[in-house]
Amino acid sequence: MGAILVVEDDAATAAALGDGLADAGFPAVICASGEECLAKLATGKVDALILDRMLPDCDGLELLARLRREGCALPVVLLTAMGEVEDRVEGFETGADDYLAKPFAFPELLARLKRLLRPTRPAGDSLRVQVGPLRIDLLDRVATVAGGELQLTQLEFDLLAKLAKSAGEVVSREELVSEVWRETNRATPIDNVVDVHIGRIRRKLEESGRERILHTIRGLGFQLGGDP
Repeated sequence: MGAILVVEDDAATAAALGDGLADAGFPAVICASGEECLAKLATGKVDALILDRMLPDCDGLELLARLRREGCALPVVLLTAMGEVEDRVEGFETGADDYLAKPFAFPELLARLKRLLRPTRPAGDSLRVQVGPLRIDLLDRVATVAGGELQLTQLEFDLLAKLAKSAGEVVSREELVSEVWRETNRATPIDNVVDVHIGRIRRKLEESGRERILHTIRGLGFQLGGDP
């Protein structure tokens, strides 16, 4: 098992997070800067990232954007004192899988982290799904379009897999929240979170002029494949 990498420059907060994670059975590695974070990630022994936005040597969003550009698909929970809707949307659009505004309750952070780390197992014999040019291998967790592999985060893969297994059907936001996020009660609204992640997946699907296969059905939800 790898570690949870906590990137937080406030010593008291970092220590509290490290102790809480250790008590919950998650080994934690603490670092206080973007440079330290990159060095720790280079070891390859990290399962998830808890990232403070305000770091002494960089903006956490800039660091996150770099990691995503370089193909890092680790689950990332972004921590920040900037909790407005616009800030949350910016965080998700940059590549965060979840977002918590300070101050936050540690049990909520732990619950969200466990959800991100929970493996999604394919059911029955349907290990591969084909929707138009999109092919998803549910066992190896690889998605390709026209033979080119999509660089997806764990949460993006889970969302796309859910939509693919319901290809041609409209999947509501509520169903996605229930089956992918596995949350029925949140302190913050979830619709914007779903929409931002769907937008990120759509952009990746349509890179290089690929046809649109992921549709938003106004007032109902989302549909992969079929006629919208």
